Amino acid sequence: MKTNQFSGIFTALATPMLNGAVAYDDLSKLVAHQIEGGINGLVPVGTTGESPTLNNKEHIQVIQNVVEAVKGRVPVIAGTGSNSTAEAINLTRQADAAGADGFLIVAPYYNKPNQEGLFQHFSKIAEITEKPIVLYSIPSRCGVEISVETTARLYEKYPHVCCMKAAEGSAEKVAEYVRVLGPEYAVMSGDDGLTLPFMSNGATGAISVASNYYVKPLVEMVAAANANDYISARKLFHKYLPFFRAIFIEPNPVPIKYVLQQAGIIQSDEVRLPLCALSHESKQALDNIVAAINT
Repeated sequence: MKTNQFSGIFTALATPMLNGAVAYDDLSKLVAHQIEGGINGLVPVGTTGESPTLNNKEHIQVIQNVVEAVKGRVPVIAGTGSNSTAEAINLTRQADAAGADGFLIVAPYYNKPNQEGLFQHFSKIAEITEKPIVLYSIPSRCGVEISVETTARLYEKYPHVCCMKAAEGSAEKVAEYVRVLGPEYAVMSGDDGLTLPFMSNGATGAISVASNYYVKPLVEMVAAANANDYISARKLFHKYLPFFRAIFIEPNPVPIKYVLQQAGIIQSDEVRLPLCALSHESKQALDNIVAAINT
């Protein structure tokens, strides 16, 4: 997989569940919904996929099922990050064997390593695979931010560490990634509500939660932006912006699972504790926003 393939909309897939277990039939239905909508890539078992509460067997089985359902039609970038370097290496090796095309590696959470610790952590993972690695900087969840300097060090030493999922809330930092690392390094938005601002500063697309449900219009939005047709891209961005906000009205992926269940794409909006069911008020708000957009 080449760096320039990190372009467009990649869906951060939800993991459907039913009666306490992963609902693999629903997972296949969700993948089919993605492929039908023209998705550019899929990212199973990230935060949206509830990776913190999947056990190791489930984690790898979800990746295998997605790879099998995709049948090579789009890249599958498996979430294999951990706050334990040894665990991240183990997950990456297993995901590689399961057929993943690349790996999404989040910054270690809770430990709060410094930048040298981040560099060594990602280096150890990069040394056990030649497949592309997407770094994931999300300080609101991890407590640490991957610096531009650390990203550049990694890219210089390991050219397959070639993409950043930027969820830092800063268009300025996206511009700095692009300025320092050059056009061959890919930056993708990790926040649906900032996709277009980030793309105006050089990002090539998004790893999206919203595209679990709205696939085709978001693919079209990003394609328009990549073609420098910002008039068309803005029209779509403004139309779906209320949805981008609403799917974070409660902790992700609780709202997006509710929307998928309401649409009949999955059977249940079940999540695992410590996440819990969407409140009645949030359900009403989401229903109203989806109805207004779909009218």
